Amino acid sequence: MLYEDIGDSELIYMIGESSEEAKEVLYDKYKYIIDIVIKKYLTTAKVLGYDYNDLYQDALVGFSDAISGYREDKDSSLATFITLCVDRRLQYSIRGLNNKKAKLNAESLSLDYIYENSKVPLRDIISDDSLNDPLIMALKRENYEDLLHTIKDNLSKMEWDVFELMIRELKYIDIASILNIEPKQVDNSMQRIKKKIRSIIDNNREDM
Repeated sequence: MLYEDIGDSELIYMIGESSEEAKEVLYDKYKYIIDIVIKKYLTTAKVLGYDYNDLYQDALVGFSDAISGYREDKDSSLATFITLCVDRRLQYSIRGLNNKKAKLNAESLSLDYIYENSKVPLRDIISDDSLNDPLIMALKRENYEDLLHTIKDNLSKMEWDVFELMIRELKYIDIASILNIEPKQVDNSMQRIKKKIRSIIDNNREDM
């Protein structure tokens, strides 16, 4: 059987039936995601005494979690779901190494978390302007989880995939690779996302 010719959904089903061959095919197809996500944490991990091989092993755990936990009815694509699971696993690992320094949340992102590499919080990543930007000020007052649900309801599936990866500080080139789309599409999606978020905030203000 040529496993390479089988779609992701069928491969996931076969993995559920304990097919190691199907799992290897999906790994070969999406292993590039592991390297993309590891790049985010490598510098911080090295400072904490964690090398690439350590991160890679943890990333494999996240990859396995994604494969075993993915369902077709999930809002994210398989590639995005793998990215989120690997990212979450590495966040957990870094937090375990130095919880006071990293202050990472293994389950969700924080608007106030300052990313190691960019020194930029989530509120800045989804905004173009300075800390005085009205969007940023409004985000401070919004309930984060409620805001995420509203954003999700107003984004297309692809835009939501882009948003989930964008707020995890992945470069737009890497997002394009993960989603298998052109970088220009990612850039356009980011602009639409920011515009929609601003509209959501403006509408919430009018309802207050």
